[in-house]
Amino acid sequence: MTGLAITTVSRALGNAPQISESTRRRVHAVAAEIGYLPDRAAQRLKTGRTNVISVLLDPHEEILGFGTSIMHGLARALQATSYHLIVTPNFLDGSNVDAVNYIIRNGMADGLIFSRTEPFDPRVRLLLENGFPFVTHGRTEFSTPHAFVDYDNFAFAYEATKRLIAKGRRKVTIILPPRRLTFHQYMLHGFMTAVREAGVAYEIPETLDLDSPADMIRDHVRRRGAEPDPPDGYTCPGEVSALATITGMSDNGLTLCAEYDIVAKQTSRLLSQIQPKVETIYEDLPAAGEAMGRLLLRRIAGENPEDLTMLLGPQFGFPTP
Repeated sequence: MTGLAITTVSRALGNAPQISESTRRRVHAVAAEIGYLPDRAAQRLKTGRTNVISVLLDPHEEILGFGTSIMHGLARALQATSYHLIVTPNFLDGSNVDAVNYIIRNGMADGLIFSRTEPFDPRVRLLLENGFPFVTHGRTEFSTPHAFVDYDNFAFAYEATKRLIAKGRRKVTIILPPRRLTFHQYMLHGFMTAVREAGVAYEIPETLDLDSPADMIRDHVRRRGAEPDPPDGYTCPGEVSALATITGMSDNGLTLCAEYDIVAKQTSRLLSQIQPKVETIYEDLPAAGEAMGRLLLRRIAGENPEDLTMLLGPQFGFPTP
């Protein structure tokens, strides 16, 4: 259709510098007109790359729209590249090492992204041992550096708890992530730092965590609220736990911003619309997804993982005096 040799067309489609700009524009125009796409299987045979990035996503209900937000950010990072996204569910009852091993052994992707890291995450160990490019949403405690994007959960818990204390709450509490996850310790440290600085009373529920169903959180809050000396300040790690807390307290006839206060992490902006009295600290998940995508592209290109780390800070939604 162009009257050019196959080699010339191939190089023009790949934007090879030895092909003139006018020829490249002409070839791309014809390719767009006929809907031409390169054969990915053939590309893999020739280059050894799949042009695929695999994402392991957790189906947990606490963070509203987690997968959608992360994928939106990733799509922004990859939209001008040849890479495609493939999603694999990562179930909560394990670290899904088998899924990671399958991707590595069968060459299913050029890079991997996943979240909910553990201090010595077996997925990270396996990927490091195989030299496979990856970026985690969350940190680990390995001495070997790896690429990551994380949210400052210490700052979230510290500032949320300080805010509750500043509002005059006498006894504060927090719902923490599961103990096996790395950000459990960051959030606990932030909460306890604020508590010890102020010298206020506190309690940490032992039967609840971030992955607890909303009805379990509601029932716990309702039951504890009817007992002596209940907490009156709640640091909630997400919108679901905040709404469940409000329901439990309401069942006991208690009013938000009167008998108790909540500071919650927000990822969807939905909570502010439903319960504007809840003060929030925002975590920008689309920004995290985009950052992970860009860092993974650099890691695939061979950049040092020590230079591919990012800690995203909280965005505060507290009303000004």
